[in-house]
Amino acid sequence: MKIDTNLNDMLNAVEVAADWVGLREVYEAHTPRMIRDGVPVENGRYSTHGIMVEVLVDGQFGYYGTPDISKEGVARASRKAFDQAKRASEYAIHKFTSEVRPKSVGNYKSPFLKDVRDVTAKELNVLLLEAYKQLKVSDKIVSASSLASTIETNFHFISSNGSDIGQQFLMIEFDLSATAVDGSNQQTRTFGGMRGTCRQAGMEFLDQMEILSQANKIGEQAVELLTADETPTGEMDLVIASDQMMLQIHESIGHALEVDRILGDERNYAGWSFVKLEDFGKLQYGSEHMNITFDPTVSSEFASYGYDDGGLKAEREHLIKDGVLVRGLGGMESQVRSGVNGVANFRSSSWNRAPIDRMANINLEPGDSSFNEIISNVDRGVYVESNRSWSIDDYRNKFQFGCEYGKLIENGKLTKTIKNPNYRGISNPFWNSLKMVGNKDTFGIYGTPNCGKGEPNQVIRVGHASPVCLFSNVQVFGGA
Repeated sequence: MKIDTNLNDMLNAVEVAADWVGLREVYEAHTPRMIRDGVPVENGRYSTHGIMVEVLVDGQFGYYGTPDISKEGVARASRKAFDQAKRASEYAIHKFTSEVRPKSVGNYKSPFLKDVRDVTAKELNVLLLEAYKQLKVSDKIVSASSLASTIETNFHFISSNGSDIGQQFLMIEFDLSATAVDGSNQQTRTFGGMRGTCRQAGMEFLDQMEILSQANKIGEQAVELLTADETPTGEMDLVIASDQMMLQIHESIGHALEVDRILGDERNYAGWSFVKLEDFGKLQYGSEHMNITFDPTVSSEFASYGYDDGGLKAEREHLIKDGVLVRGLGGMESQVRSGVNGVANFRSSSWNRAPIDRMANINLEPGDSSFNEIISNVDRGVYVESNRSWSIDDYRNKFQFGCEYGKLIENGKLTKTIKNPNYRGISNPFWNSLKMVGNKDTFGIYGTPNCGKGEPNQVIRVGHASPVCLFSNVQVFGGA
């Protein structure tokens, strides 16, 4: 849907005595298709449409979202936002100016070759049903599912200081899952972790993934895991595939570097961070092989965009350079509050939420090692794929992650399959144990559609990309 609301007319309808006013209109439509155990269980379309009114009054911002797309609705919302800002100003810890809402004019559009309307609901359901059949490789597969969901988002932001930003997003979430059972032994295998395969792309993305052969492989691996040996316990080298690196980056880097969390804004909901403001420019976060970028400019990644919700132009920036922490995940407000250099990551989940510091595309840059070179450097260790479970403390420090599928590495070779691979560590020492980073041939792009944060909670889309990586002396263990 193309937004055809005249936001300028609505901006003129705002009569409150604010120092700055912004209107952010968002229309979003979801079309989920899912086959579970041979039966369509999701096959519909739902949408949301509204405007967030934002005002700056006496150094404080007030917000009020409304689904009433009219001059009267926006005028009412502006008065509510004004009242919020006035009340907040009485208890202000920090006063802002309109400098944290820079004037920006521009557009962004997701790249795609095949529009969602080029594939009928019938065609997509037939494909998902065929994928389900390929997952059912054995009677031991007791449950299987295939899913493809499209998201279309139209975004328009204008402000009283001349901002005018239009952004159109087309996204696809894809998932395959097979659960195999033999007595009390149960194993589940997915395609890149639960809903980890998601991109900004058109329907051509489904053509590129060789869905049927991938589904067959997922089913076979689920059955294979039933007879696999338990993962050994001990301190050993760990090789992590790209789809599991996604979770590692997300939990022990992405959330840890969100500046509002470092400032304590999240302490009542999701905790703090082991990172302190004085660590920027000094902390050896990881080994010299570690280069982490904030990069919303990657065209196909899930959280790419041209501007954040505060109007700041999105640019690629190093967060960690050669292992040293250099920049935080803080939008303009957090940068002013903290004195720490940040990025364009002031983001909201929709029109009914205020923006906060959120990671976007957080990527580990490729190194120069091939997959075979990495494996050949391991005398004893394990290789793991696809996240199954995760746990990390309130400071994003101590963690324990479980994976779906593993291989034993012996004398520089992948040998037998192992089940229930888990590993644990502490963020800073763990990243300092990074020994080798894979090259571009090992690089994979993944993401998550359901990262939760904030009060009230808002769920947002995040992208992650990484090569295969080798970590030394990691605590590895088996068991469900």
